[in-house]
Amino acid sequence: MTRRAGHADASSRGYPVTVPHSSGPAAAASDSDDHDLLVALLDGMDAALFAIDANGTVTHWNREAERILGWTAEEAVGRRGLAGWAVRDADAEEVTARLLGAMKAHGRQVDEFALLTKEGGRILVRVQSSVVHGADGGAAGVYCAFSEVHTQIDLERSVALSEALFGEASWGVVLVDADLRPALANAHAARALRTSRTALLGRPLGELLEQGVEDLEGALQHVLAAGAPPAPTDLWVTLRGDRGAPVPERRCWRSGFLRLATPLAEEPVPLGVAWLFLDVTKTRLSEQESARLRFRGSQLHRAGRAVAECEDPMEAAALYMDFALAGFADHALIDLLPAAETAPDGPIRLVRAAATPAGAPGQTPLPGGGLPVPYMDGHPALQAVERCGSVRAASDRTEDWAAARKWPDGTRHALSTALRSRGRTVGVVTFLRGASRRAFDRADAMYAEDIASRVAASVDLAGEIGSAP
Repeated sequence: MTRRAGHADASSRGYPVTVPHSSGPAAAASDSDDHDLLVALLDGMDAALFAIDANGTVTHWNREAERILGWTAEEAVGRRGLAGWAVRDADAEEVTARLLGAMKAHGRQVDEFALLTKEGGRILVRVQSSVVHGADGGAAGVYCAFSEVHTQIDLERSVALSEALFGEASWGVVLVDADLRPALANAHAARALRTSRTALLGRPLGELLEQGVEDLEGALQHVLAAGAPPAPTDLWVTLRGDRGAPVPERRCWRSGFLRLATPLAEEPVPLGVAWLFLDVTKTRLSEQESARLRFRGSQLHRAGRAVAECEDPMEAAALYMDFALAGFADHALIDLLPAAETAPDGPIRLVRAAATPAGAPGQTPLPGGGLPVPYMDGHPALQAVERCGSVRAASDRTEDWAAARKWPDGTRHALSTALRSRGRTVGVVTFLRGASRRAFDRADAMYAEDIASRVAASVDLAGEIGSAP
């Protein structure tokens, strides 16, 4: 039975195990080598394993079985049956029958029963038993691999969790290898990256993301080197389209990372990183908008209190602009009509009343000197006056775009809003942004109109008392 049990692993895979007849010194040496190899293989297994022959005598007992039950190979091998030492006497007949029943069964047989430890305790184990065939092809015995039930359940739970995560989970899961390339992804992640599960495997992250790839790769490298961060983080990314073109919409992914290491090595060897993410773009944009509205409301409140202490209405108008610039624009211009008009018509001439210095953004508007501004036809400021509303403009990327419109160098976005007071247009205010800022949107236009109504009131008062330029 010794050599037959040595082929137990092959038998478990459905291959018949036979032992060829041999004789002579060479055969004896070969048998010894086979036995030594068999012992080394059995002792090196992670699973506990023992074997019994057709009479129920224990023929093999490896180190893992010794670790779990406490019985050494010297104490176990050669015993007839398991009763009284590995199994309770009351359970021995049933357990032996179930184990030897594997000799008549097809394939592996799985059972659960309690075994005794050397200290007298009981351990519930799950046993996989399979027949061992002799040289004549008949059943010669049974080999049994077993593990504690809770260990097996933990393994099954881990496998089930992996299957669930890579099924239709409600968040994206991507396994990234040590080269920072996706090795496995679930369906949610593939949809978020606008590709298929197979198409993204092995591709550099730079082929999937237009913006944000540096932040993501930096996070992955940190996890590989130092472990997972203490808390999830927000990553803002822009995806690439189907043909490699960037998708203009930015997405915010709430991301968590886990370092994966093999349990088979003595020293932890990183296998890669598990990246879990959830799209929270709508929530973050809503939070940003709420914070922006709170800040702007606070600025208007502070501006109102500061303006209340100004004796000069034009100084009050410039102070309103100073508060409005914070977090909103890089530069601001105030241009006035020579005389207030209900509905401006015909050639429109504007006079510079105040402007921020061209050198540095965000400074307090200074008096403009009252000189006419030679705006070109179709200028956004002129259009705002004609329409008595707001006009937005964006750069066409030409070098002289800002200079042609009499704006500071580097201007990329503009928003002009008419100054209306008492049913008349008194001028126009223009806010300017550089390349580092986004374009003005409708919410920005509404805020600019709110500022403009307050500036217009101050300008109108200055005209009444004769302090306007």
